[in-house]
Amino acid sequence: MRVRDINKEQLVKEKAIETIVKYGLEGFTINKLAKACGVSVGTPYVYYKDKDDLILKIVLEEGARMEDAINKDFDPEASLEEGLRIQWRNRFNYMMKNPLIGQFFDQISSSSYHQQFFEMFTSNTGAFLSKFKENMGRFINNVVMRGEMDDLPIDVYWSIAFGPLYTLMRFHQQGRSITGAPFQISEELIWATFKLALKALKK
Repeated sequence: MRVRDINKEQLVKEKAIETIVKYGLEGFTINKLAKACGVSVGTPYVYYKDKDDLILKIVLEEGARMEDAINKDFDPEASLEEGLRIQWRNRFNYMMKNPLIGQFFDQISSSSYHQQFFEMFTSNTGAFLSKFKENMGRFINNVVMRGEMDDLPIDVYWSIAFGPLYTLMRFHQQGRSITGAPFQISEELIWATFKLALKALKK
């Protein structure tokens, strides 16, 4: 039986994310992963049962890491502006430090895996998301109760609150704007966009 190597296991996870972003989930194979890692085809099977097990565990681990990052210093009792500003800061910092993760989760959400993961995240087995869901629910309820914001459908709220941030980050990751011109994110641009999103949500 081969001994687990923590460093090699981490390499396998990192290269799996890179390979999935490069080839897509449907084009992702253990052979391609092993080649990217510079290891034998049998090495990933030391750490994971199969391709599905590997993808599932990466989603769970990265989802938990992202949830922790998003919740950092976030107070559900905060005002709309203060709470939303912390959320933007946390999400921006996380995406800048982990540039491939957003693209990785985009692959998940547009794949045949999506329904399976959605059911997992909304069930008891997706408990790591409960703190995030609870905090965001309390935050939205509080700002609505205080009259800072209208009671919006959650999809509408999310689109206005975070859609602009994720669009800018996508342009940044692609290195070009919607017009095809070179694009690079900046603090000035982030917070100018934040003000517009906040204005759209405020009563």
